[in-house]
Amino acid sequence: MKIREVRTHVLRHELPEAEVFGSSKGWHAARQALLVEIVTDDGLSGFGEAYGPPAVNRTLVDELYTPRLIGRDAFEHAVIWEDLFGTFRDYGRKGWAVAAISAIDIALWDLKGQALRQPVWKLLGGAFRREVQAYATGLYRHRVADNARALAREAEGYAAEGFRAMKMKVGFGLDEDVRNVRAVREAIGPDRLLAMDANHAYDAGQAIRLGRKVEAYDLAWFEEPVVPEDVDGYCQVRAALRIPIAGGETEYARWGFRELCARRAVDIVQPDICGCGGFTEAWRIAALASASGVTVYPHVWATAVGFFASLHLTAALPPNPPAMLPSEPLFELDRTPNPLREQLAQNPPKRAGDVLEVPAGPGLGLEIDRRVLARYRA
Repeated sequence: MKIREVRTHVLRHELPEAEVFGSSKGWHAARQALLVEIVTDDGLSGFGEAYGPPAVNRTLVDELYTPRLIGRDAFEHAVIWEDLFGTFRDYGRKGWAVAAISAIDIALWDLKGQALRQPVWKLLGGAFRREVQAYATGLYRHRVADNARALAREAEGYAAEGFRAMKMKVGFGLDEDVRNVRAVREAIGPDRLLAMDANHAYDAGQAIRLGRKVEAYDLAWFEEPVVPEDVDGYCQVRAALRIPIAGGETEYARWGFRELCARRAVDIVQPDICGCGGFTEAWRIAALASASGVTVYPHVWATAVGFFASLHLTAALPPNPPAMLPSEPLFELDRTPNPLREQLAQNPPKRAGDVLEVPAGPGLGLEIDRRVLARYRA
């Protein structure tokens, strides 16, 4: 099964003003992505997705990676991964370079599953679970007079849908963060899980102050309290708080996760399959985390392609630690407006409340709607 063609699709959707939302990194006014489609000589087509702004990723795939892919055996995903990373490692050990490899790798696994008529989770060794519990990611900042009240109403809506866990954004100043956390906790009651994500808005001292102010609200984890480069800061925050610490969505490849795990800088590591290196590397990162006693909850911020891929990865993750009644991984379900996630799949995964069914079709099990692909092509 030889690679005949590599196609790149830059997708973009401008959000209406009423749907614009904000995190500590700024306002999100558009949803965009790069999809990579690999076509083989026997007519199969596999899709992958790259994390991050798509223009640079597209250039990397088109100009640097595609010439090294044409004519290769699509089954040799590990050989291809090492070739792409090793050839350009002097310039691309993190960031866009690895995100672009991620899209290629996901597409290769999709192709392999289709060729063997097996879902990716089976190729990874089997599914420990065929359904996953999702937590609602939402509760961003909005352009309203009273964010705390708006967040409380939004959280009540997720609870009414059946979500037993949700994650909210912080990073807007300690006083406002505390007010918002209090409002959401009071709205959903004491029995639902609530996590908070600062998107690395604070230094270690500020993160510790915030954590101590909200510890009484029983938070499931504190995500990205400091910038990803500051592993010492992660360790400082984790040592000072009773709240579990999470991070890793902006780390890349196994080397980026090695120190986080070895130093126990986090309790929960969050590789994004569209950024960390695809299935090939996410599986290595999961093994590294398991050996270090660190929990894996994949980060999911994607179109339907990354969404499906993340479901396969989550299904195949072994319980950590193993037990008669193991703690199951939580799956991140982005609830912000994104037609690239909601419309691109002709066969979206079934959801009942906060429980998602893992796709069973060959490869990713994703049936792309080509009309939607054309509609949002930038």
